[in-house]
Amino acid sequence: MARRSRRRRRRKRGFASWSIWKKIGVIFGGTLTAVLATGAAIVACKMGKLETTDLDTDKLNISEEVDHETGYINIALFGLDSREGDLGKGNRSDTIMIASLNKETKEVKLASVYRDTLVELDDGSYNKANSAYSFYGPEGAVAMLNKNLDLNIEKYVAVNFNALVDVIDAVGGLDIELTDAEVVHMNNYCVETSKVTGKDYTRIEPEVAGTYHLNGVQSVSYSRIRYTAGGDFERASRQRKVLSLIAEKAQSMSLSSVNKIIDSVFPQISTNFTLSEMIGYAKDFMKYKLGETMGFPEDNTTDMLNEVGSVVIPNTLSSNVLKLHQFLFGSDGYQVSSTVMEIDSGISIRAADKATGNSGTYDDEEVDNYYTPQTDYGMNDYSNSYNDGNDNGYSGTYSEGSGGTDGTENGGAEEGTEGTGSDNAGESGNGTEGVE
Repeated sequence: MARRSRRRRRRKRGFASWSIWKKIGVIFGGTLTAVLATGAAIVACKMGKLETTDLDTDKLNISEEVDHETGYINIALFGLDSREGDLGKGNRSDTIMIASLNKETKEVKLASVYRDTLVELDDGSYNKANSAYSFYGPEGAVAMLNKNLDLNIEKYVAVNFNALVDVIDAVGGLDIELTDAEVVHMNNYCVETSKVTGKDYTRIEPEVAGTYHLNGVQSVSYSRIRYTAGGDFERASRQRKVLSLIAEKAQSMSLSSVNKIIDSVFPQISTNFTLSEMIGYAKDFMKYKLGETMGFPEDNTTDMLNEVGSVVIPNTLSSNVLKLHQFLFGSDGYQVSSTVMEIDSGISIRAADKATGNSGTYDDEEVDNYYTPQTDYGMNDYSNSYNDGNDNGYSGTYSEGSGGTDGTENGGAEEGTEGTGSDNAGESGNGTEGVE
């Protein structure tokens, strides 16, 4: 009788016994883990290009009197006009912004703090907001914002503002609508921006209003303009516009473009973000959306003070800080702290020490003294006003003459002359422009 052959079936064990969906899940998960690990390794490698600084949170003036919002992360952004690439103490912050990220909605709001805003510094003195970074570095600048604005900022990013040239070129340039005056002033600023960065640009001619596709040199030069109606207030608005346009384009960039930006920009950035924090926020980058922007102080006057120069005076600090909190966080029942109210009184006292004639005051022309307007746009016999959503705008008059100069400013109106003498900033020269 023939023997029936039997084949014993082996029982599958381990991976072979899993269902197809479990296999797919494990393979996909493993692949994703590998990608994330590779990405983390790349970012870690890039982190070596950053200038990292630790801030002592005990010295950041975070008020215990204020019930701070927990659903937000507030970041201080500083744009430095550093020609030598130094990002630390000794550099005035040409640009000061607060970026507030709503962790739930992923909305980011930007608030510019006007660089000439009269505030109280760490040593109890009253000076321009941009002097805090110069005197005390990033820690002192963050502490200044927290102390005067009742905020809880612990993170900062400082960048050589000219680094944005590389970013803008990497995203393919920006489309910006310009006025006649902006075209002229931008062309003039481009000369120095190009010289400092070593980047090229094409001069816009004829110099007429229109919407133009600007490269990095042109876009940064546009954001530096202060010699049109609105002066420094309008410049801060331009800077917010440029950053908003960059953010919009960055969300559609390729990985190669992002890598190019990291390589060129990271060496020009100083921050106290850690590697893990950067990876954590980067993974949600595509979910972020840029919301409204504003300038601070919204209600203000301008004046010329002894030993300080031309300043923006909050009218009042308490009311402006309240508006800032409402803008960033909504109506959450916040009330200004006793610290802010005390600073408010100090600002009123300091603002009474007005400059008279050539009293040795100075302005921040050292920040952009590389540029002298080449045309009459906004310079000769003009009267302008600018209102950034406030009741007290910026106004000014300017006249040109051949004699010496002396400028005074009273109640937000300023007057300067151009000639062969010294201007109201205590500078001297031949044909040097009058400054605020």
